[in-house]
Amino acid sequence: MKLEAIDVNHAALDWTDVARDVGDTFAARAAQHDQDGEFVARNYADLKTRRLFSAGVPSKLGGGGASHADVCAIVRELGRHCGSTGLSYAMHSHPVCVNVFKHIRGDAKATGALGKIAANELVIAGTGANDWLASNGEAIEVDGGYRVNAHKRFVSGGPGADLFVTSAIFDGDDGPEVIHFAVPMASAGIEIQRNWDTLGMRGTGSNDIVMQDVFVPAEAVVARRPVGTWHPMWDVIVPVALPIIVSCYVGLAESAATYALQSASGKPHQAPAIGQMQSEIAVAQMALEDMIRIVDNYAFTPDLSITSDVLARKAIAARSVKAAIETASEIAGGPGFYRGHPMERIVRDMRAFHFHPLPERIQQEFSGRIALGLDPIEAR
Repeated sequence: MKLEAIDVNHAALDWTDVARDVGDTFAARAAQHDQDGEFVARNYADLKTRRLFSAGVPSKLGGGGASHADVCAIVRELGRHCGSTGLSYAMHSHPVCVNVFKHIRGDAKATGALGKIAANELVIAGTGANDWLASNGEAIEVDGGYRVNAHKRFVSGGPGADLFVTSAIFDGDDGPEVIHFAVPMASAGIEIQRNWDTLGMRGTGSNDIVMQDVFVPAEAVVARRPVGTWHPMWDVIVPVALPIIVSCYVGLAESAATYALQSASGKPHQAPAIGQMQSEIAVAQMALEDMIRIVDNYAFTPDLSITSDVLARKAIAARSVKAAIETASEIAGGPGFYRGHPMERIVRDMRAFHFHPLPERIQQEFSGRIALGLDPIEAR
């Protein structure tokens, strides 16, 4: 049964305006963060000051009351100014929003977590989709919880995070299972590696994190699932998370279009290319807007068909964002080929879109299997 659209005490504050207020400052810093490959720490400090990290928490729990669509709009606005900040913020925001979904349905742990985030403006970093179905690492049961050893990759925003949300494999009496948990980033045994040196999104601080004998209290475990098979929890995570992530890249494409239009001023021969670029951006925008519509401010009922629909729209958005930015780069011409020009950075940042779940070929197999009534992931 489908829930009615839910009011999560959305405040009158326009959170997009708040993001826009800091946008010019972030844009001015973006080139240096990209050149140095350093985490956008100052931007995170500014986001904390504006209480953007708790924006998505319902106001009755002490947060900003921003809806799911509002969070997407915040990310999209940040992405227009600094891709690394937009993406890192998205990676914090989607676990928050998943907890809002669970809170609405009476999950006491989610409610407690959201209250703590709002009270302390806590920042989350996690592994989520990088661990995907199999996860990695080892959790050994000890008195009061688990001792975890693991090597986690692509932990965006790690240097600025207070909480680490991840998973590990526990081989218990009933066989191996994946346990999901959150622990303070300052926990003994957590070490952030300084190995994030990449083509694009260089300011996200997505370093590896090594966990050596990290104690995870039993009460910190929020979910358990089989190893390597699809679990219904993903039918919540994927629809909630992907529109938030896609919003960053749509913002990048919109920013690229702005630079392209500036460079094409007084050049009517560029009209066909401008039209092509604008058409691709429109497709990406429509795909994003439809993803947000499907989520319906957390009112959707989790289902494999919804997950498939959202993944298909992510693939469509990725294809169109890439085409729009490539065309924008051609319109900008030679100046946009130089290091330090925003267009050159956007072209590289856009390449990260492919790696978010699911890459198009895998998405097509996933959706095709669902359409045929098969399990979404073939047992290997």
